[in-house]
Amino acid sequence: MQTSSSAESRIVAGEQSVSNEPSAKDSMEDFYRLQRQLLRITAIFSAIIFAGTWWAYSLHIALNYLIGACTGVVYLRMLSKNVERIGRGAIRVSSGRLALVAVMILTASQWNQLEIVPVFLGFLTYKAALIGYTIWTAVPQGD
Repeated sequence: MQTSSSAESRIVAGEQSVSNEPSAKDSMEDFYRLQRQLLRITAIFSAIIFAGTWWAYSLHIALNYLIGACTGVVYLRMLSKNVERIGRGAIRVSSGRLALVAVMILTASQWNQLEIVPVFLGFLTYKAALIGYTIWTAVPQGD
């Protein structure tokens, strides 16, 4: 008696193998596309919030926000590089992202010119972009 599995879903015709599963190359292309979209959305959110903060508060607060937002973009890029390494089979994952956040908060708390709250909220902008992207892709589009 045979059991069905994903390996059995392949149809072999001569020397060609056809599978219903996406190839590793297609999966990585999807990952790179997602990575670019998330970085683009984060940059757009950051620019909009920077302009709104400048208009509502001051240039000083907006620049503090922008420092945090840029740190968030670097953090997101580091995170995606770690995910990419995992996708290629690497076992070891670096913890440099935590150091980046710690340095950002310590710098903001010790340097008199920086405000902690706008810097931290700027850092969290990448999370807002992730949530926005998730909602955008989860809601069916009327085609």
